[in-house]
Amino acid sequence: MASSSTVFAPAALVLLLLLGSTSAQLSTSFYSSSCPKLFSTVKPVVQSAISKEKRLGASVLRLFFHDCFVLGCDGSVLLDDTPTFTGEKTAKPNNNSIRGFEVIDQIKTAVEKACPGVVSCADILAIAARDSVVILGGPHWDVKLGRRDSRRASLPKANKQIPPPTSSLSNLISKFSAKGLSAKDMVALSGSHTIGLARCTSFRGHIYNDTDIDASFAMKRQANCPSESGSGDNNLAPLDLQTPTVFDNYYYKNLVRFKGLLHSDQQLYNVSDSTDSRVRAYSSSTDTFFSDFVSGMIKMGDIKPLTGSNGEIRKDCRKLN
Repeated sequence: MASSSTVFAPAALVLLLLLGSTSAQLSTSFYSSSCPKLFSTVKPVVQSAISKEKRLGASVLRLFFHDCFVLGCDGSVLLDDTPTFTGEKTAKPNNNSIRGFEVIDQIKTAVEKACPGVVSCADILAIAARDSVVILGGPHWDVKLGRRDSRRASLPKANKQIPPPTSSLSNLISKFSAKGLSAKDMVALSGSHTIGLARCTSFRGHIYNDTDIDASFAMKRQANCPSESGSGDNNLAPLDLQTPTVFDNYYYKNLVRFKGLLHSDQQLYNVSDSTDSRVRAYSSSTDTFFSDFVSGMIKMGDIKPLTGSNGEIRKDCRKLN
């Protein structure tokens, strides 16, 4: 018996190590051998899309957020509805709102030509989100990779777990905490609203009903967003009124002046001393904001990835294999 235990103990240890690795580790060098030209294949497609329409950078970044907050960073947000499958695109936070799917399709086509059947749509979205930030002037970070694509989606969880623009500060903190993200991460990641546009239906309540808003700013936004629901719902306004196509810290400068576009934006300032101090720090230091934003993006990218033999590598990001 003693001899058999010495033979099988190492085997058991190897098995445990193998089991641990399947749940696990994403790596910045995951495709270094299997798809060495991955990054140089993705970025030109993102660059071309943004050069045609600057807003697409924000759209792709938002896609990544909405993917990671439902089931984890698994590409489920990219799946189309079919007669036998319900995706997440018609969830309230997404319907007629999230966009940029064509950019991901174009990247997938290019990547499949370079290394067919190797790179997941979930990883493509993670890289494209990083590239969008960099192209618009934001920080660079090494993206951890090795995610596989989900074979499922969850409309109910998309409706429940993505923070709406009407969120209170406590609701924001709670929803981010449920994903393993701190209040500090939440404030930093909210800085993604330094780029992009929002629909009138998302900020109508804030500009007409809230008191924590600069009066002249409210009037400016009311000019293109009628108070009556159903009138001008899709009219757009920049989330950052100063530099809406540049990834910088003006989002926070706006907040300290009570010029946040969404109710949830302005909740970061003038509600709690802890988030107030964070907003002031970011408004006065781009480097501090960038550093914390990168940390938050890396943490968010680690939310429940499918690895090993879980999930699949989709051939088409919009449908299951």
